Amino acid sequence: MRELLLCPPDYYGIEYEINPWMSVARAADARIVQEQWKQLHATLSKLDCKVHLIPPQPRLPDMVFTANAGLTVGRKFIPSNFRHKERAGEQPFFAKWMEQQGYEVNWLPEKLFFEGEGDALFGGEVLFCGYKFRSDIQSHRAIAEMIGCLTISVELVDPRFYHLDTCFCPLPDGGAFWFPDAFDEYGQRAIREHVTDLIDVAPEEARHFSCNAVIIEKHIVLPQGAPQLVTKLQERGYRCHELPMTEFIKAGGACKCLTMFMPQREEAVT
Repeated sequence: MRELLLCPPDYYGIEYEINPWMSVARAADARIVQEQWKQLHATLSKLDCKVHLIPPQPRLPDMVFTANAGLTVGRKFIPSNFRHKERAGEQPFFAKWMEQQGYEVNWLPEKLFFEGEGDALFGGEVLFCGYKFRSDIQSHRAIAEMIGCLTISVELVDPRFYHLDTCFCPLPDGGAFWFPDAFDEYGQRAIREHVTDLIDVAPEEARHFSCNAVIIEKHIVLPQGAPQLVTKLQERGYRCHELPMTEFIKAGGACKCLTMFMPQREEAVT
C-alpha cells in the first residue's frame, strides 16, 4: 500500500505571485477549492493508498502543495530549501511532522535551493532532477550522496513549467509522458537516453498540467483537459482518473503538486 501526504487547503489562496500562473487579481474560489481537493483525496483513498494529512498553517497558502515539501527515500526525508521567502516558512512544519512519523531528517546545506518531489522524480532506477527556476543544480550531487543513487540533471527553460513534475511524469513500466519543449536540448537528450518509451504531450494539454499526475500502479490521477494523452495511456493499459483542478492551476499546481509520496522509493539502487 502506497502512503501519501496531503495538506487540507484551509488557508490556500493566491496571496502573492512567484510563478507565471499566479495573479492576486485572479482569486481562487474557496468553495470550489474544497470540492476539488476533497475529490482528489477521495480518489487517492480508493486506490489502495493510505493518505496522511499534515495540519495546514495560517499565512502559508502554498503548504497545500506537499510535493514541494521534500524528498523521501526509504526512511530518509530531505526537506526542501525553498527559493522564495513566501514558502520558506513551510519547511520546519514538514520536517517536524516527518520526524514525528519516524523518518530520519537529512538537511541540505542552506545555500542549496531544492524543492522536493517538485524537482526530483524517479524513472526506473534514475532520479531525474530539474533545475533553474526553483532548484539549484548543485543540490543534485548532495542528494545523490545522501540517498545513494544516480541522478540526471535536466534544465527547465519555460517559466510556466517551473518544476519538473509540471512537465515530466515517469510511469511504472519504464516509460514516461512529458512536454519536451519545457526542457533544453541537453535535457531532452538525457531523458530520451534513459527513458525509451516516451509519450509527448501536446502543448494545449500540457497547459492543463496533464503531466502533473499521481501514478499508483496502473491508475493515473491527472487533471481534466488532456483527451489525447488519456487515450494513449488507456491504450497502454492504464486507468485514468480525470479530476477538475482549475482552482489549483491558478497557483501553478495540480494533482501531483498536491501529493507527496511517503516514500517515493523504498530505497535507491546504487
